[in-house]
Amino acid sequence: MTEHEDFAVSSCHDLYLGDEIEATYKGVIVHRGRVTDLARDHNVFWIMDELRGGRRLLDLAELEVTRIRDITGNPATNEAA
Repeated sequence: MTEHEDFAVSSCHDLYLGDEIEATYKGVIVHRGRVTDLARDHNVFWIMDELRGGRRLLDLAELEVTRIRDITGNPATNEAA
């Protein structure tokens, strides 16, 4: 298992295509997946959601988002080593 360090996302300028994120609402994880598209001027972005399936549009004004990275600084993956 890979150790992870989470980074709070305050703006879409903190995100890049391919980043792995988790989004919470009132402390509950509601979305998890990889960033597929960004609309930085509107502070929204799309992910392929592993929890609910399909592509989702997320708004940073509505959710607490963390970018997940492994301890080497590389984006986290679900692939087993």
